[in-house]
Amino acid sequence: MTRDIIDINDFTILVETANAEQETVDSCFFDEPLIAVAFYGSGNVDLTVKYGNKQKAYNYTKGLALAFYASNEVEFIHTVSAHKPLECIVIATSIRSLDKLPNQEGELFSEMLQQLVNPKAPYVEGPSFFMSPEMQNIIDQIFNNRYEGKTKMLFFKSQITSLLAHFFGQLSILSEETISADERQRLQHAKEILTSNLDNPPSLSELSREIGLNTFKLKKNFKELFGVPVFKYLQNERLTTAHHLIKNDKLSIQEVAWHVGYDSLSSFSNAFAKKFGFRPSEIKH
Repeated sequence: MTRDIIDINDFTILVETANAEQETVDSCFFDEPLIAVAFYGSGNVDLTVKYGNKQKAYNYTKGLALAFYASNEVEFIHTVSAHKPLECIVIATSIRSLDKLPNQEGELFSEMLQQLVNPKAPYVEGPSFFMSPEMQNIIDQIFNNRYEGKTKMLFFKSQITSLLAHFFGQLSILSEETISADERQRLQHAKEILTSNLDNPPSLSELSREIGLNTFKLKKNFKELFGVPVFKYLQNERLTTAHHLIKNDKLSIQEVAWHVGYDSLSSFSNAFAKKFGFRPSEIKH
């Protein structure tokens, strides 16, 4: 487990990563009551939030953006395993600091996260959604950047600002959304099916039958909800998984390409370079 704390203006940024061969449980508390947004990268780690005699479980966190208020009595518990590594960025601020935030950020928090600014319990869940491709790309770049020193900090600050802008922009879009709760659940199931079958994904018609939506609704509402077409999402998942495997496992690049469904090594390398800006061989340890 690595945990870095960075102060930017009146925001506290918590960056957590963890890998474990066997299931490992890690918990933490905040030092003071905070309003925060947590962004989860690859790994799909389990999260349990405990407060008093209550608790809330999040069993699918990969790509999740979760806004919340938490007092210093709230315990956050991550369960990390070999197939569920942790990548988490938390952007937090205290209620008393909202007026000090630059660029109208305090006003955005107060207007769009009002239930968090005026909490009625030790833990209050605000809006949560699965990130757009633009947001996911920012998260990937933060965890996979190769800058050092002052350049790294400058890059980090710019990415955090961009991430918040996309978060509030996505909130505005979701407030106008017309997808029913039942369809949202079915589309989330579609994402899970694709993520679990990167090497041999179902066709659109097969996926449609499995989740109980016709192909037209699947294509239209998947893109509306997640901001990207079905198989563009699949490609992003394949390449993000491949990056993690190359960086942390002992597989060859060819084996990784096969693992995520690429028969051609050159096609895999070109797609990887287009997404990350460098080829797989450049990060192989």
